Parts: sequence; C-alpha cells; structure tokens
Amino acid sequence: MNGTPATADAAAMNAEVHAQQSRYHSPWTLSKRLRVLGWELCWALLCRWTPKPLNRWRLLWLRAFGATLHGTPFVHNRARIVHPWNLTLHDRACLGDGATAYCLGPVEVGAGATVAQEAYLCSGSHDFGDDAMPLVTAPVRVGADAFVALRAVVLPGVSVGRGTVIGAGAVLTRDADDWSVYAGNPARRLRALARRAPQSDGGAT
Repeated sequence: MNGTPATADAAAMNAEVHAQQSRYHSPWTLSKRLRVLGWELCWALLCRWTPKPLNRWRLLWLRAFGATLHGTPFVHNRARIVHPWNLTLHDRACLGDGATAYCLGPVEVGAGATVAQEAYLCSGSHDFGDDAMPLVTAPVRVGADAFVALRAVVLPGVSVGRGTVIGAGAVLTRDADDWSVYAGNPARRLRALARRAPQSDGGAT
C-alpha cells in the first residue's frame, strides 16, 4: 500500500482488501453509506461549533456512533473523524485542531498520546496493482505518550511506538520504535529519547 500493490504485503500488514466492481464503485453497502451520512451530519450540526470545554459532549456523540473510548480522551471540535466506529481512544489521548483520523480501518491512539494540528492518521489506501483499485485498509496505532506533530502523516498498517515523536510534516511509512524521534519524508529515526514516567496506564503500548 502507500502507493504500492497491496496483495503482496496485505498479510504482513494485517490488511483487508475490500472488493469493488471497478474503481468507480463504492466498496460500502447502502446502509453503511447512510450511516456515514448520519455521522457527518451529527458532527457538523452538533459538534463542530462547540467550544473546547464541551469535550464530553463530543465524546458522547462519538460513543453513540460506535467509537471505543477509555477514560476521558480529548477531541477538538475541528478534528475530522471518518467512520468513528473504527476509532479507539485511550485516556487523555488527544486529537488536535484539524487532525484527521481517517478510520476506514482501525485507528487506535494510546493513553496520553497527542495527534497535533492537521496531523493525519490514514488507515485506508488502494491496491494500485489491480485495475479496479480496490480499497485496502490496515490498522494504524499510536502508542501511549507518543506525539504526532503538525501535519505529520501516518500511513496504513503503521504503528508509532510508545513515547515516540513524529516530527512536523513527516510521513511515516514503517513502524516507529519506542522512545525515538522521527522526521522527514519518508520519516527516518534521528535519535533516541529518554524514557519518561508514563502519563497514563494502558492503551496501545
């Protein structure tokens, strides 16, 4: 994936290929498309205008649409969440202003982790080696106490290690080690970080 044929790497990445008649047909059933529409209307009408202190109100609607929430994460009103039923947020995880959780497949953000402004967690791509270009999804995981910085991108099937920092504008194409700094496109490991005391227990370790 990530611009390469999915079939060779699907098993290794725990990926799922969604059959499509052609690249012009949706892989989703009508009922799922209606569910997506309902969610988009809900977020636009009931959540996007809310100030930051109304976080629990936004969490209420995320739960109503199937998100798995542990403790009290924070979701900014200008965050964008696609298919919230595939999203798991642990205690004090944060989706910042303009951050996108593109949850066509599972996306998990660990306890105390931050997904900063306009960062992008992408769990969906396509099999470009197939004429139909079917949707391919693979889990994205951000470890506890990690930090995904401004406009960084984490691609399908990729995990961010615990306590790791993904630098601004980086594109993470492979799993990142724990307690490390990554930067660049494609992102590369720059150095190790000193291990800190955990901010919260459990969740995407």
